[in-house]
Amino acid sequence: MSNQQHNGVARVSPNGLGTPEPTQTMLQMLAVLFDVSSMFSMVFGGCCSNVWLYENLLIMNPRIGSALTFSQMAFITLQSLPSFLARPKDCFLPRLKPRQVPLLTWATQVIVFSSGSLLNNWAYSFNVPLGVMMVFRSAGLPVSMIFGYFFMNRRYTIRQILSVIMVSAGVTMATTSNKTSVRTPTDIQQYSLGITMLVLSLLCTAFLGMLQERTYKRYGPCWKEGVFYTHLLSLPVFLFLAQDVKQGLWSLSQNETSPTIAWLILAGNLVTQLICVSGVNRLTSSMSSVSTNVVLTTRKALSLCFSVWWFGNGWNVQFALGAVMVFMGSLLYSGVRFFGRAETIERKTR
Repeated sequence: MSNQQHNGVARVSPNGLGTPEPTQTMLQMLAVLFDVSSMFSMVFGGCCSNVWLYENLLIMNPRIGSALTFSQMAFITLQSLPSFLARPKDCFLPRLKPRQVPLLTWATQVIVFSSGSLLNNWAYSFNVPLGVMMVFRSAGLPVSMIFGYFFMNRRYTIRQILSVIMVSAGVTMATTSNKTSVRTPTDIQQYSLGITMLVLSLLCTAFLGMLQERTYKRYGPCWKEGVFYTHLLSLPVFLFLAQDVKQGLWSLSQNETSPTIAWLILAGNLVTQLICVSGVNRLTSSMSSVSTNVVLTTRKALSLCFSVWWFGNGWNVQFALGAVMVFMGSLLYSGVRFFGRAETIERKTR
């Protein structure tokens, strides 16, 4: 007997199963649609807004890198802290919950994480345009492949190798396209030092990814604990950079336009970074790695285009071609084909 409804009452078939009501199905579809739309809004809206606010801060003070990094570390630590506190029955004061991963493991990652973050935020004060910094952030594939080959016993397809060559060539073109801020030997020296910082930041990012992968394989998926402890344990590093942090925060209070607006931009940067990170984590847990990389690469391309349009950051044909090669190479590496099906991302030696 088929399931029917009569006078608002659902009839059940002899097997005891009833068909879902159209209203329930519609609500489920709306819930899924809302979840997907909110996730994409967090990634595109949060991350793109974060980059825009970040560039505004750098324009106010190119040497705000240390203060900005410290603010980000402190904000994420305070935001995550309640989830890792427990109040014992025999003690009034709360304590940290038992860790899933040994503290020494997180401490090792902290050195790499804080070094990479500081180097990346310092690069702007050495005549490196934000557009070039964005391209570098999207160009971690060559370093990741080298680390994967030598330390993770991985092997790669011809397509992946060609895509990494494309990314490397694109980064080289974008890096050498900066002719407006590099005119004198001193400028060249400064710019070279800034590019060196970005390269070292890429190495730190790739090495951190390798350490995280080994940690999660051994102790399970504990990325929330990793985010909390890597940020918490990074805070003592800024004792050695207290003067730079003070200078950066003081510059916001002395902003010629409006100190209030300057502080609001910093607060907006911290909040949008939290939204961006949350959106990326939701995206990673809901979609395949290929789809995630496509979405994030598209987001980075939009951020770059918006930055060039809004701030006029060093746009020329050579830079545009280099940026396109980086983004196309990243998509090609992920297995995305523009004509045909996607391929397997990676194969490991057994």
